[in-house]
Amino acid sequence: MARNLRSNSYIRGLGYYVPEEVLTNSALEQMVDTSDEWIVTRTGIKERRIVKKGQSCSDLAYVASMKALEQAHLDPLDITHIILGTFTPDVCAPATACILQAKLGATDCQMAIDIAAGCSGFTYGLELARGLVKVNPHANILVVGSEVCSSRMNFNDRNTCVLFGDGAGAMIVSGELDNGPKIIDILVKTNGELGHLLQVGLEGGSLEPFKVGQRVTEKYFIHMNGREVFKHAVRGMADMNWEILKKNGLLPDDISLFIPHQANYRIIEALARKLDFPLERVYVNVHKYGNTSAASVAIALSEAYNLGNIKSGDLVLLSTFGAGLTLASVILEF
Repeated sequence: MARNLRSNSYIRGLGYYVPEEVLTNSALEQMVDTSDEWIVTRTGIKERRIVKKGQSCSDLAYVASMKALEQAHLDPLDITHIILGTFTPDVCAPATACILQAKLGATDCQMAIDIAAGCSGFTYGLELARGLVKVNPHANILVVGSEVCSSRMNFNDRNTCVLFGDGAGAMIVSGELDNGPKIIDILVKTNGELGHLLQVGLEGGSLEPFKVGQRVTEKYFIHMNGREVFKHAVRGMADMNWEILKKNGLLPDDISLFIPHQANYRIIEALARKLDFPLERVYVNVHKYGNTSAASVAIALSEAYNLGNIKSGDLVLLSTFGAGLTLASVILEF
């Protein structure tokens, strides 16, 4: 199909980082009532990466960001904005983006903010970056998805603790280039009425604040209605992806690589069927890293690019779904 796709949002660099410590399904068998067979059959996950003690969300984001800057041939002083998607910030305040700014030494950065959009945090950040470069074409915007999901995992709950891992991915977005990889289009949606299906921290917020000496209970950790999340994730991402393809005059055959949110291999398979994508054109790394939430598609995109799975001229489709409920579809051209 002929392409007439315009953009003023260019991708200058990509980077990702996952911690060195590997938590295998066999190790989880020693911690909770589960088995490798049970986990793989239901999720496709074989292992995930977990931070070492004292390693924070901003630490992961720092390494991924430095790799993106290196690929972009930029210095931290060139960064004008930082947008960081996470549900596992270092602290409530200041924003982890501000902590990241200090660690990077990005002293000329004008704005550093966190966004809480669950697993869609990185793609929502790209939509914000796309708007920022329209009003400031000379901006170099660092968009990061970084999560220490293990800090919110209840290792007594086998339905959730087997799913998640830690990691970070980053992208530098700029408007001052006239060629190279670019963001073609983004669609985002939110359905707050379904927010109860996936929640984190039912205690510890302003609705149910902690008191001094209070013990943490199960309500502090990730809670999910897996069956309903599965249903809405597949249906929602499929509808969004068809919508963005139609809007841009594209068909699934025009997409060189599809990178969906790496939450569960069964979700990825079902989504690929609904979109008529052969699995050989769907990038999957959930078996290695589990669900890294806001970092998921950022890690997968950077990894796929580094491995040579994305070539010049390729169209890449990103798709995310997260707590909120939030949805995003992104078309990139390399």
